[in-house]
Amino acid sequence: MARPRRRRRRGGCLPALGVAVLAVLVVGLGVAGVVALLDRARPERPVAERCVAHLDGTDWSLSPDQAQNAALVSSLAVRRGLPARAVTIGLATALQESRLENIDYGDRDSIGLFQQRPSQGWGTVEQIMDPVYSTTKFYDGLEKVAGYQDMPVTQAAQAVQRSGFPDAYAQHEARSRAWASALTGFSPAALRCTLRPVETPTGTGPVTDRVARDWGDLPAVVTLADGPEGTASTVDLDATSIAPQDVPRAAWGLAQWAVAVARDTGADAVTVADQRWSREDPTWRPTGAPALPTGQVRVTVTG
Repeated sequence: MARPRRRRRRGGCLPALGVAVLAVLVVGLGVAGVVALLDRARPERPVAERCVAHLDGTDWSLSPDQAQNAALVSSLAVRRGLPARAVTIGLATALQESRLENIDYGDRDSIGLFQQRPSQGWGTVEQIMDPVYSTTKFYDGLEKVAGYQDMPVTQAAQAVQRSGFPDAYAQHEARSRAWASALTGFSPAALRCTLRPVETPTGTGPVTDRVARDWGDLPAVVTLADGPEGTASTVDLDATSIAPQDVPRAAWGLAQWAVAVARDTGADAVTVADQRWSREDPTWRPTGAPALPTGQVRVTVTG
């Protein structure tokens, strides 16, 4: 007599399949958790600090140190009533001579932004290493060159410097023209800097000190934070006296100067008209608020 067949239990493999799926999910979640933990533990990539001036479709970059020296070369020319062409010549000269850095070495006894030589009557080592002094001496020489505004950059620079490589200045003309145009306000919203967050807030002092050095007795109103540490303070600057015949342009020049020196002053943001640059969002964008009065530039700092 044949034995009755045992019926196969339907779905007998389902529990095993469910366990396998559950195991895969657990492993997957575990891997995702480890990846997330590693992502949190991995240090953030440091911000690559740089500044750029945009002109004719091209970004011309400088380091923050070069940018703050460029800002000085421009402001001293503007204070003397010199045209933007003088700033272009000054920047091209300093780029060739020192890479626009205040170096204490060079060919023979040449030093400083413009590689001026104490032995040739430019001043003492201490004087030449002061970028305000060395830039002033350069413009003293440039103003004595008749017709320098209409000369090629290399010819005007050589008339002051007497370099052994007189044609070398020309290679820096495009970069210098972009920076001169932004720093004198002829190219609004063209200069921006990408900077790391301020590590140690220093308040408004570095801003007002730098304004006094670069611009002299420029009207400034300081509003200190009235609250806990970390609250923003502001320095409101008035560009009217810089170029009374074109105050909006003067304000843009002053605002972009403030961005160029922001690494050294600890500025978090700069506002002009209805536009704002900040370390958090390092480009010029509408504030969404009413525009500042014409000629006013607001520098915001923490603490």
